[in-house]
Amino acid sequence: MSNRSLLLIVGVCVAIVVFFQSAFTVHQTQRALVLQLGKPVGGILEPGLHFKLPFVQNVIYLDSRVLDYDTQPAEAITQDKKALVMDNYVRWRIVDPLRFYQTVRTIPSAQARLEDIVYSQLRVYIGQFTLTQIVSEERIAIMDKVTKRASEIISEYGIEIIDVRIKRTDLPAENQRAIFGRMQAERERQAKQYRSEGQQESTTIRSTADKEQAVILAQARREASIIRGEGEARAARVFAEALSKAPDFYEFQRSLETYRKSFKTNTRILLSTDDPFLKHME
Repeated sequence: MSNRSLLLIVGVCVAIVVFFQSAFTVHQTQRALVLQLGKPVGGILEPGLHFKLPFVQNVIYLDSRVLDYDTQPAEAITQDKKALVMDNYVRWRIVDPLRFYQTVRTIPSAQARLEDIVYSQLRVYIGQFTLTQIVSEERIAIMDKVTKRASEIISEYGIEIIDVRIKRTDLPAENQRAIFGRMQAERERQAKQYRSEGQQESTTIRSTADKEQAVILAQARREASIIRGEGEARAARVFAEALSKAPDFYEFQRSLETYRKSFKTNTRILLSTDDPFLKHME
């Protein structure tokens, strides 16, 4: 192999090395910065093919997608002096890669800033509400305020906070026992009150029912007396009419009624044979 050929091969190899040291691509989910001696040069690079100075410059890539950060649980004090253990997560993204690199440089450092800022704002807003308000109607409003305020503060690091949400809210163990004790006492007080109100209502209903029963029975007795009186009066008229129209038949009918009432089971009657009582039994 001649010297010229050898130089040509070496030149090609050097050109290939220089090309791969100069050319680089940025993925569509990333943004890139070119560093020279540790300082950014040339601004933010969008997705695509780019070139840099070989051996002098290097490239760092930053994720442009929305990222999740699951923060560590921390305590906060409510307005009514209750301690809460909050476990939340943050959705965030890098909106200014150059500013991000100049201030926090790496994702772990950014997450540390996020945790500090988010928990400081959580403590501020949770301290403005009672425990009952936080776990019921004010929870979403507090998260919205924390998201807005924390995003304003973190913007100086080239970061935007999309959302802050509380995954779980617990009480410290000693507070849980105290609160459970108060809840139990409160439930027992309510149960006692409900039983007392139920007994009072039962007494009222029973008294009203007894009163209505007495009124209905008195009215029924009065109507029965009236009906019985009218029946007896009608019977007396029928008997009077029967006596005037057929005295013998009336006497015979009355005698049969007398016999039916007198000769009952186990009844013993002593009469003489000529007793008028036996006239119709001959």
